Amino acid sequence: MIGKIIRIMRGENHLTQEELSKITFIGRSTLSDYEREKTDISFEDIEKIADACNYKVIFLNKEDNSKILSSENIERKEI
Repeated sequence: MIGKIIRIMRGENHLTQEELSKITFIGRSTLSDYEREKTDISFEDIEKIADACNYKVIFLNKEDNSKILSSENIERKEI
């Protein structure tokens, strides 16, 4: 699910993986792996990506079965 969220955030900001990579200092291939959910993403990288895409990030307690990433902008049909 996080990969799809990253793709949507990036797409809404008209950013290529290369452009987002330069803004966040996260390697382009790493971003690709995140989007394809081939690699686990750190909270730090979630924050970098969300910040670059002007999203609000809230980390919630997993013990409550809450989502790890929440945003005012995330409620979309694509997800």
